[in-house]
Amino acid sequence: MIWMWLVLQALTLLGVLNYWRHLPVDRQEAAPEGAVVLLSVRDDWDGGAALIARLKAQTAHFRLVIATSGECAAAEALAAREGGWVQIVRAGVASDEGQKVHKLRAALRALREGDRYLLFIDADIEPPARLVGRLLFPLMRGKADIVTGYRLLLPEADWRAALVGAVEMQLATLPRAASATMPWGGAMALSRETAERLDLDAALAGRLSDDMAIGLAGWRAKLRLRPVRDLLVASPLEGRGALGFGVRQYRHILTNSAGMWLIACVVVGCQALGWVWALGWGGWSAVVVGYAAAAGRALVRRRIIAGILEPGQVRAVRRSLWWDVLAPFAVCWTHMGMQLAAAGSRRISWGGFDYWVKGGKVVRMERKK
Repeated sequence: MIWMWLVLQALTLLGVLNYWRHLPVDRQEAAPEGAVVLLSVRDDWDGGAALIARLKAQTAHFRLVIATSGECAAAEALAAREGGWVQIVRAGVASDEGQKVHKLRAALRALREGDRYLLFIDADIEPPARLVGRLLFPLMRGKADIVTGYRLLLPEADWRAALVGAVEMQLATLPRAASATMPWGGAMALSRETAERLDLDAALAGRLSDDMAIGLAGWRAKLRLRPVRDLLVASPLEGRGALGFGVRQYRHILTNSAGMWLIACVVVGCQALGWVWALGWGGWSAVVVGYAAAAGRALVRRRIIAGILEPGQVRAVRRSLWWDVLAPFAVCWTHMGMQLAAAGSRRISWGGFDYWVKGGKVVRMERKK
């Protein structure tokens, strides 16, 4: 049994080393004409001063389309200040699909003739200046049809946020092959030609998860999905609701693809149950093997984030690294717990609404009181 445990821990360490080894050194960017960034915001959005400042600092040019449900005062004020750089799209309130999806579909219908490249971002990210250019580069080179980054959570000084951040880091630093990549809606790009090929409006209709819908449609159409490994995009996470955030992510996966959820459960379950054996019956040698591999993963992840994130962001991410060093078993058990909790209901609370989802489609929705 100790040899199986040793092999399992070696594989987890090799996986993180593989990610580090394939980080691009020459991080080339592209700045074509006709790029448009689609941003969905709630009507109580505060204007995202930090986000807008980061978008203005991008090395590639683009037009910003902000999709709202109705009257968002901050978005309207931004559009008034910025003139032609910002376009507002008012989508109204959905009745049979996710509100974010509803707004993005309205934004797609409002595209202009010269809009050739579509980029999707989330309102809570801290994008690096290279974000737009790096997402566009594989599209311009003809190396991909859909390009994506991935989130890297910045936990606040709260044990729950740091623990969930450690779980998410397990996913963020997995080896990524184009044939096994799903896009992340917080930093994703595709050409307008690809969107029309997918009939993106129809692919999103009735869905709750925008990125899962686009990713599954891309798989069915045999498109080339490409991860940009150096785009681990910072996304702050509060302690309150952190565990619920993790469960919600897996509920999105389960309600869209039960097979994908099951594979994830098997992979995480092997590690989680392995720790049960190591701590209960494996003896000191098993515990040492587990902790040695965890320390190795943390060191490599530290090198990864140091080469990608800003110094302040690195300091926040290190809160999660400590979990994997001091209590790697807790990270695995929490990860597995989130996966299993996701199977307890088809209801997903998100953005002020409760949704009941089946087969990726919204079958019922209610505004939260």
